[in-house]
Amino acid sequence: MTLYLGNLSYRVRENDLEQLLSEFGEVSNARVVMDRATGRSRGFGFADMADEDARRAIEALSEQEFEGRRLLIREAEDRPRRERRF
Repeated sequence: MTLYLGNLSYRVRENDLEQLLSEFGEVSNARVVMDRATGRSRGFGFADMADEDARRAIEALSEQEFEGRRLLIREAEDRPRRERRF
C-alpha cells in the first residue's frame, strides 16, 4: 500500500519518514516531493509498506505531531492520468 503523508515540515527528508514508519513494519520506499524550481520540499510525501503495516501506521500516526506539525496520513489515491498535448 502507498501512504500519503501530508503537512510535513519542510525539514523532513526520506530517511525521517522511513524512521517514523519503521516502527510499524518494513518501508520499501519513502519519498518527499520536492519543488523542481526551488529544490525545497513541497510539504508532502509518500511511502510504500505492506497493507497491514500501513493500516497500523495510519491508525497510530493520524493527526499526531511530527517535527512540529500535525501529520496527515492516509492511503494514497491513484493520480488520474493527464492527457499529453504536443
